[in-house]
Amino acid sequence: MSAYLMVALGGAIGAMGRFSVAKYFAQFNQGAFPIATFTVNVIGCFVMGVLFVLMTERITALEAYRPLLMVGFLGAFTTFSTFSLEIVALLNQQAWLSAISYLLLSCFCGVIGTWLGILAARLI
Repeated sequence: MSAYLMVALGGAIGAMGRFSVAKYFAQFNQGAFPIATFTVNVIGCFVMGVLFVLMTERITALEAYRPLLMVGFLGAFTTFSTFSLEIVALLNQQAWLSAISYLLLSCFCGVIGTWLGILAARLI
């Protein structure tokens, strides 16, 4: 399968996953904090860490699936561009605490998620 087709397929699956998470959280979250985007970004960072270790240290044959999983799926599942736009929207609404909390928590938890993913994959 070509790398472009793998990216497209992974991207379609990742986008549907992100959309599903957003629809799920929309039922419960009426506040300003964008919990759905936060959730997919932290989960995506964790999965990125796991896949990185699996592809580079454990099962190097999986490297062939990097376009499908890391570029396509995780590229569409995680939403950094949406994250940035949501912060700007919160700032425009003068929701200062939500904007700063969202920015700091997303960055901190994303890095921690990636680190925990790497540690978890190395325990396998």
